[in-house]
Amino acid sequence: MSKPDIQARLISVLDRHAGLAIAVSGGVDSMVLAFVAGRYSRARVSVVHAVSPAVPAAATRRVEAYAAREKWAFRSIDAGEMADPDYLANPANRCFYCKSNLYSAIRAVTPTTIASGTNLDDLDDYRPGLDAATRHGVVHPFVEAGLRKADIYALARDHGLDDLSALPAQPCLASRIETGIMVDPDSLKFIEMVESDLGAVLPAATPLRCRLTASGVFIECGEVPEGRAMQHIDEHLTRLCAASGRLYGGIRPYRRGSAFLRDPAS
Repeated sequence: MSKPDIQARLISVLDRHAGLAIAVSGGVDSMVLAFVAGRYSRARVSVVHAVSPAVPAAATRRVEAYAAREKWAFRSIDAGEMADPDYLANPANRCFYCKSNLYSAIRAVTPTTIASGTNLDDLDDYRPGLDAATRHGVVHPFVEAGLRKADIYALARDHGLDDLSALPAQPCLASRIETGIMVDPDSLKFIEMVESDLGAVLPAATPLRCRLTASGVFIECGEVPEGRAMQHIDEHLTRLCAASGRLYGGIRPYRRGSAFLRDPAS
């Protein structure tokens, strides 16, 4: 599909709605959706961003910068998931409770149809958050337009959104905490600090994850450092973990969703 066809199909889907409240996390999918909808759709578009300990501060700053530049009708909210014991317990379907809180909070501030940045690739994975979306009548314009992740990156590049086209996939910080380990603000803050520190010295290691597991803290990298670099980082992480009362387990190759433990029988 050519770039003009990609955008035309997306705009056709967006224009079916009189208004859309786009849930924007700060990641490439929802940001590109808001950008295209805000600039090219006939729909009345508003943008809603949930500020949370599970959302990196850099993502919030990115949304706020775009909102100011693009003159979005913008609102920051507290989705309230940190007060939900079902979410904090971190079950295998944690995302269901996260998204349920998010969509309920958005519905509380607007009657407009809610839209997400879900794309076709997301449908190939276990996504309990999609169940919450269905219950709240959330629409998925990228899915309806038949767009995949690669198409979204192509749109970002086509519009010169270099900051977005360079963004790796970045699920919420709670996704780094192994299933069954309680989610708490201190752990989320620790994860954000470690990933920010390492991202500055290991830019080639993307993807980069700080995993909190029952066996300790593990760093997962797309490119594992070697030699003196590995020794220096190991020493630094050992100190950080000790200061936080955590056991450092080491650095290992990145494995998608390794903190997610799902009962095979479920």
